[in-house]
Amino acid sequence: MERAKGFGLLELIVVMVILTLLTTLAIPALDGYTQRARVVSAIGDISGLGLEIEKFRLRNNGRIPATLEEMGVEIPLDPWNQPYEFLNIPAAGPGKGSVRKDGKLNPLNTDFDLYSVGKDGKSAGPLSAKASRDDIVRANNGAFIGLGEDY
Repeated sequence: MERAKGFGLLELIVVMVILTLLTTLAIPALDGYTQRARVVSAIGDISGLGLEIEKFRLRNNGRIPATLEEMGVEIPLDPWNQPYEFLNIPAAGPGKGSVRKDGKLNPLNTDFDLYSVGKDGKSAGPLSAKASRDDIVRANNGAFIGLGEDY
């Protein structure tokens, strides 16, 4: 009597269990890489927009644009398909509540605020607020661009 060649039911079940375990481990790791790539992309966009604002200032005797659209360049959406937030701080005047602040309530910038609201699409007062930790911010007048939780 000749035995049939091939996989038995037990072997196929073991293979399916192994594939399922590998998939459940790989998907969260892939999501982490995707989120880091989006953060890096937002940092690059904010850096590029900051350079465009500085070019605008040079062409307009040091005046900061009132809006990003005033610069006349294409303004991309952030990696989470949200518009970048911008505030001309000198034009807003002293004591403006929408100026971004650090955990000690010190303003992040003196010239302009430029940031992405991040993955959750929400932002709140100081960077220490839970909704602001995933924001990608420009701080120290452009010396720092990165996650709010890293500032």
